[in-house]
Amino acid sequence: MYTSVIAENTKRIISEKGIKHKAIAAKIGMSEKQFSDLLNSRKIIRDTDIEALSLALNVTPNELFFRSGA
Repeated sequence: MYTSVIAENTKRIISEKGIKHKAIAAKIGMSEKQFSDLLNSRKIIRDTDIEALSLALNVTPNELFFRSGA
């Protein structure tokens, strides 16, 4: 199954920061189910999702786009 780089990086950042998925979902205006679908590539990630994620995670959008170590 394909997992987007954005979803992979979002999961990594959430884990590194010790943030609950529920908290991020609330910050970006999604239900927990919608956020889970986004992280598991069952929902298409839109440009507005990237902006909201970067703000909620306090990272730049570039940090969501590029593979770690690249």
